[in-house]
Amino acid sequence: MKKTIALVLCFLLLTLCAVPAFAAQPSDSFGAYDHVYIIGVDGAGAAFGQVNAPCFDSIFGNFAYRHDAHTEEVTISAQNWGSILTGVDYKTHGFTNTSLKTTERTSAADNNSIFYYARKAMPDAELVSFNHWSAINHGLIETDIGVNKSNYSTDPEVVAAIEDYFDAGNAPKLMFVQLDSVDHAAHTHGGFSDEYFTAVRRADMFIGRIYNAIASHGLMENGLFLLVADHGESKYGHGGFTKEEGAAVLAAVGKTVNATAMSADVHNRDISAIALYALGIEQPAHFVSSVPADLFGSEVRDVPGVVGIHSQTFSTADLDDNPTFVRKFTNFFKSAYMKVMSWLVTLPGTLALKLK
Repeated sequence: MKKTIALVLCFLLLTLCAVPAFAAQPSDSFGAYDHVYIIGVDGAGAAFGQVNAPCFDSIFGNFAYRHDAHTEEVTISAQNWGSILTGVDYKTHGFTNTSLKTTERTSAADNNSIFYYARKAMPDAELVSFNHWSAINHGLIETDIGVNKSNYSTDPEVVAAIEDYFDAGNAPKLMFVQLDSVDHAAHTHGGFSDEYFTAVRRADMFIGRIYNAIASHGLMENGLFLLVADHGESKYGHGGFTKEEGAAVLAAVGKTVNATAMSADVHNRDISAIALYALGIEQPAHFVSSVPADLFGSEVRDVPGVVGIHSQTFSTADLDDNPTFVRKFTNFFKSAYMKVMSWLVTLPGTLALKLK
């Protein structure tokens, strides 16, 4: 009898010990998330892997990331942000920096953004876009589908607005953020300059602040937090065909995200497929983006809580917002360079142009 009682007690003990494991059973990642947050850092390329980036490491270190996801062949902002948000290649969507600035986009246009599909699937959902480069809100994200759009003159203003937004109790289904100061530093000082890498370290701090604004309100429990860059930089800027220009960070953290570096064939445009998949929205048939096969797993994992923010101070004069006349002067030459690069990739045949 005593032996029987002991066996019963052992069974009960084992059952109780197994409860936490049962509570974290495998989950299908399709539609597993209530919120998707996409943080875009213009011009960051692979640089978060080249500097001390404590916020990046704390957020993504035990989840999924690559520092060399493929960009579009044309390493220019419009071509890449267009693909990141529409899921098609740059030749299909046809965006240019000029077109985004001059042509307002509505839902009647071809190659809709992921915001369009989110709105169709969730008519009452809160959709929001915070941008430093206002052209994205004007010419890429549709103006007639009820996306709450905000444009700001500096990255610090963007981040402060996001903090205020979440402190006010908002919980968006889909959020897109574009930070521009890393690219500004590259345009003004060069892609491999001290100022450029300083701007990347400051962007790391901003990413941490945005993540904390979300996590501090419990919105990462069922949230997917994504980081992506449109392109990298060369010594002379971007728009060319160097390895550095064509590499971009792509990182993800969420409850079903694996601890993996992701496969080598991922593209920055895969963000669009990942976002729709996480929200349970079927991917449009014309998409060329896809969810990386090794991104999501069956195990439910705890995501990081609020992360530490480093206290380093930065001079804005060295980074993003001043002096304006210098940036305008250098951007004139960068613009001419990018136009030449865009023209070259339209030539027939396979180009093997390598800029040193």
